Amino acid sequence: MSSFKYIVDNKNRFRYFQNLILSIILVGFASSCSDEKLGASIFDTSEETLDPTSYTYKFDLFLQNEFLEPYNLQFAYKMKDVASDMDYNLVPASFENSKKLAVLVKYLWFDVYKKVANETFLKKHGPRMIMLIGSPGYNPANGTELLGLAEGGIKISLLKVNQLNINNVEMLNEFYFKTMHHEFAHILHQTKNYPVDFNLISYKNYDPYSWQERHNEIAWSLGFTSPYGSSQTREDFVEVIANYIVKTDADWNTMLEKAAKEWVYNEATETLSESTSTTDGVNGAEVIQRKLTMCRLWLKDAWGINLDQLREEVQTRQANIDINTLLAEIEK
Repeated sequence: MSSFKYIVDNKNRFRYFQNLILSIILVGFASSCSDEKLGASIFDTSEETLDPTSYTYKFDLFLQNEFLEPYNLQFAYKMKDVASDMDYNLVPASFENSKKLAVLVKYLWFDVYKKVANETFLKKHGPRMIMLIGSPGYNPANGTELLGLAEGGIKISLLKVNQLNINNVEMLNEFYFKTMHHEFAHILHQTKNYPVDFNLISYKNYDPYSWQERHNEIAWSLGFTSPYGSSQTREDFVEVIANYIVKTDADWNTMLEKAAKEWVYNEATETLSESTSTTDGVNGAEVIQRKLTMCRLWLKDAWGINLDQLREEVQTRQANIDINTLLAEIEK
């Protein structure tokens, strides 16, 4: 017998006995486990039930009926540490403002997608949690405020709820509903990628480090719908969608008019003025319209959503907000 064959035969014998011993151990382990009765779980496995005597009962019941049951979504207004970003000092949302924002979210967002797409679409692709925070999240590194956050397509956090002003539609959009459309567009493109050609349209003009120093007019003239949109491509994409949905015709057209011009900022006088010469070679209005067309086609082809129909429904609703009628739904 060659030394090589001897080594191989011994290895095979070793593996045989090794597997045999392992099998005996596993059988014994399984037998001992089957005979053992496990105790109570160390985790809370009970389902949360609503307390009819609670001060918040009617509101909690509304959230259960309008969000949890149809969309499998938890609408969280009682801030918990486990669901909060510990990098920020945050304040809970007030109860009254939470109620107002909840009915507005249903009216201006969920009911809109339910009508334009369908209820199944949101149940399948929508977030699983909306969390309300009373204060903004301040970023001292660059002096910016965090107004909203989407986490892994699961949770959307809305901040600055304690500054809610239902009579100011522009503020409602800037703080909450543009944020929701923005974050939901992130959720959608994380599932189905937007066209890679979008990344090439303004690739020379993105500024991830000092975008917050750009004035609106300067960002518009470079082909972005907002300074934040000029930070990186994926933010640019969702900002086009969000701004188009919530901006009125007058605001959208004003943006395009200013985007077609070039602007300069005078640091000495801290003033913004129209430039008399063209140096960047960009027609911001044309660039924005090109991006909008790409967003429109992507939503239609990838998701079957008509962006213009979605926008029309939002515009109609936000022009006809009756907060008392909406709040009355909680009291039913």
